[in-house]
Amino acid sequence: MSWSTSFFSAANGNDSKKFKGDIRGPGVLSRVIHIRKLPNDITEAEVISLGLPFGDVTNLLMLKTKNQAFLEMNSEDVAQNMVGYYSTVTPIIRHHPVYVQFSNHKELKTDNSPNQERAQAALRALSSSHADLAVMAPTAVLRVVVENLVYPVTLDALCQIFSKYGTVLRIIVFTKNSQFQALLQYSEGASAQAAKVSLDGQNIYNGCCTLRISFSKLTSLNVKYNNEKSRDFTRPDLPSGDSQPPMEHTAMATAFTPGIISAAPYPGATHFPPAFTLQPASLTVPALPGALASLSLPGATRLGFSTISTGHCVLLVSNLNPERVTPHCLFILFGVYGDVMRVKILFNKKENALVQMSDSTQAQLAMSHLNGQRLHGKPLRITLSKHTNVQLPREGHEDQGLTKDYSNSPLHRFKKPGSKNYSNIFPPSATLHLSNIPPSVVEDDLKMLFSSSGSMVKAFKFFQKDHKMALIQMGSVEDAIESLIEFHNHDLGENHHLRVSFSKSSI
Repeated sequence: MSWSTSFFSAANGNDSKKFKGDIRGPGVLSRVIHIRKLPNDITEAEVISLGLPFGDVTNLLMLKTKNQAFLEMNSEDVAQNMVGYYSTVTPIIRHHPVYVQFSNHKELKTDNSPNQERAQAALRALSSSHADLAVMAPTAVLRVVVENLVYPVTLDALCQIFSKYGTVLRIIVFTKNSQFQALLQYSEGASAQAAKVSLDGQNIYNGCCTLRISFSKLTSLNVKYNNEKSRDFTRPDLPSGDSQPPMEHTAMATAFTPGIISAAPYPGATHFPPAFTLQPASLTVPALPGALASLSLPGATRLGFSTISTGHCVLLVSNLNPERVTPHCLFILFGVYGDVMRVKILFNKKENALVQMSDSTQAQLAMSHLNGQRLHGKPLRITLSKHTNVQLPREGHEDQGLTKDYSNSPLHRFKKPGSKNYSNIFPPSATLHLSNIPPSVVEDDLKMLFSSSGSMVKAFKFFQKDHKMALIQMGSVEDAIESLIEFHNHDLGENHHLRVSFSKSSI
């Protein structure tokens, strides 16, 4: 369906009050995008910049009196990627959130009014060169170094923090010179400039994880995989690359800009969602100064999103295998990322459980690392629960052992302040780190133990300097998860209980 020239003259003139726009659910596919709640002084270039990262913009209609605009993209696929991306990360223009949805209209036909001529001129100028919209910044790509890395920082956490300043298109995280770093590309240089001014020198967490931000020499990032090490939010169709070899394999280097990046996705990484979805309450950190004051761990507010109370440390875990799941297995698995206080498997719905961590930081770590991982054959689904704690059954009420209190467990990994376990938190991987091995236990003993549950052991290696520690590689990440649950705290004799965690290394 086309719109007539006369309609556009009216819509851009005094009769614009007759125009109602497309306020409706984002249902039918169209290459025309309807953009609402634009700031009063919005420019044509800023509206076009919302679409350019996804593909060519073929037409533009500005309805400034309605604070609305229509963008026509060159294909429905491009439009779908754009709407899909902005449904997960709300675009910010001049500190205003704007709203993006499909239009009812299949194409735009525009007229020769002065408004339209200006729009068409902006469209020609920007589309021909894909010009950088910001004169303030040399590039829309930032280089981020995280110093004093006490707590792990994830790609999703960085996206939460930096999205407050504009539309984040692509992120790559890596380790270089023993420092955690990231490259982050905005849709426009002005956003990069704003983020650099506001965030440089700020701490993500109280007293640690300090951001050092500079402009990159790169003008764009090339991302080939969507996983925990790299993400292109404009391309939800990219593969996760979960079977890729380590970065030493030179072919893998093409996933990133050659000569800049020195790390790759975890070789053992499993399922990652194809497109990034904001968690209902993602990053939570201790109260922070300055620009990050609204981003909190135990208690303040998540940056740019809804408030999280200090008590939000209960996770709702769903899609469990009801035949095999037990409170103990959830206690051991979630205990890799924090101290589990209580676990409750729901009596009438045993594929769901509540897991209470000791604080909201640990709840976030567990959620970001375990969501989507497979346990007993089923991918876990993890969100923050509306409950602030897990209730124990009332006295005299039998719950078949489905609720357990672990608040005084000797197996908590993070009770000691500054415990080295904080710096050894890694995503689930096929390779496990074993420690507290007594001198009498040899390689074959451990290989036999880990294969006794039916899992395949692919490789084993003692640490050269310290035979109390070893790496053992299982057949898959799922096998490694099951093995960690089964053999963590296993009695090896001589008063030695085996300690098992996920390793970032491979054998």
